[in-house]
Amino acid sequence: MDAVAPEFPPSVEWLNLLAPLRMAQLRGKVCALAFINAGSAWCQHRLADLARLRARHGERLNVVAVHVPRFDSERDSRRIGKRLNRQRHDFPIGHDPDWTMWQHYGIEAWPTVVLIDGEGRIRERIVGDGPIRELDARISALADELVPTVPNADPIEMRRGGEPPLPLRFPTGLVVHGNTLYVADSEHHRVLECDQSGRVLRQFGSGGPGFIDGPMELAAFNRPHGMCLWRDALYVADSGNHAVRRVELRSGDIDTICGAGRAGTPAEGPIHDPRAVALDQPRAVALSGAWLFIATAGDNRVWKYDLGKPGLELLAGSGRLAVTDGGGIGAAFAEPVALAAVQQMLYVCDAAGSAIRSVNARTGAVSTLVGVDQWQYGNADGARTEARLQQPLAIALDPDSPVLWIADAGNDALRSLRLGGGELSTVELPQRLHGSAGLAVAGGAVWIADTDAHAVLRFDPRSGALRHVPIGE
Repeated sequence: MDAVAPEFPPSVEWLNLLAPLRMAQLRGKVCALAFINAGSAWCQHRLADLARLRARHGERLNVVAVHVPRFDSERDSRRIGKRLNRQRHDFPIGHDPDWTMWQHYGIEAWPTVVLIDGEGRIRERIVGDGPIRELDARISALADELVPTVPNADPIEMRRGGEPPLPLRFPTGLVVHGNTLYVADSEHHRVLECDQSGRVLRQFGSGGPGFIDGPMELAAFNRPHGMCLWRDALYVADSGNHAVRRVELRSGDIDTICGAGRAGTPAEGPIHDPRAVALDQPRAVALSGAWLFIATAGDNRVWKYDLGKPGLELLAGSGRLAVTDGGGIGAAFAEPVALAAVQQMLYVCDAAGSAIRSVNARTGAVSTLVGVDQWQYGNADGARTEARLQQPLAIALDPDSPVLWIADAGNDALRSLRLGGGELSTVELPQRLHGSAGLAVAGGAVWIADTDAHAVLRFDPRSGALRHVPIGE
């Protein structure tokens, strides 16, 4: 006999409901109960799948997501509410800060979807980010068993909220070139070209989510993240479209380098049709000569793209979520989300691994500079073997000194790592950061995307001054 789904414990905080959810309110429909982590690329993909299935099955399906923290910083419900606000999901989302519900259901991995039938019994559990077809088929089978019932007299009441209407919405990638600042305004689905005082000169992308090439006013991005500049072109990791896009800065036209608009693992080799190449959540791009490096957080890999004769080659990463050194596919990353390149060396920021890695751009040999594995994190300066980060989301090389700057998002801090065997140190700032997911260094200044505060900051390491850059204000 199938077990009855345990009741939601009182310790669960409901981020978008007017009153705590009870199992009785879900009876009469199939329920997909998803245990997720807000920072996980796999979980974000699964939530998008569930949103699509909810639209497809309509009144026959309830979707409920429960966030369970990986990091200490993720126990803060305000931080998690902000992160989940980016996708604006219209189904109940709970926060399980002490893993209580996770233990009640015997969950072992993110994401896990527990399917509950119309009578409140657990029927199946699907672990991992599998094909949406498989999940759809299982939901359909349970939906076919439903018997007509009277409408629930105790409906689920959503709380309307979200982020304030500001000029920026969760900015991520930054590029500084001369007097020009480029900002990936991620949740406005656009890239802004600004002067250094924050005045917007041009907008690339219509501002609505989409996957459209063409003139800058008509083209569309979907949650752009990391960017890099080469000659007169800006390359953009268009994460929501699983694509890499190029902005021709002279004309403003936007085209697709590679990406099919859906998640998948690409085949290596020459590219004849850019739209036939499936990537899996590209989050960062970096350039060295004619090579464009692409970090895909969805499959934990780093790819090389040849700009001279379009083709794709796997540089490193087995696809497993781990912090493992080695050569090529013998190495493993844990959600690579940021890149920085200099000559034959590529630096990789592993968010889930709380690690900074180096990759030989020619051989694919991977070494860990800071970090141990996805379960060991913290906030400690000093020698690399002892130093700890917590979910770093951005890195940038200093062009004037052997220093790698790190946006240590889980600690809301700016850190610096002296390359060549030096130590990790925390930079003294006059205020805490807010989930920063973008950095750029140029002209003696560090530019910071203060992502959860919807702002861009400029830090002067010599004076210690930190000022707000009023983008579009």
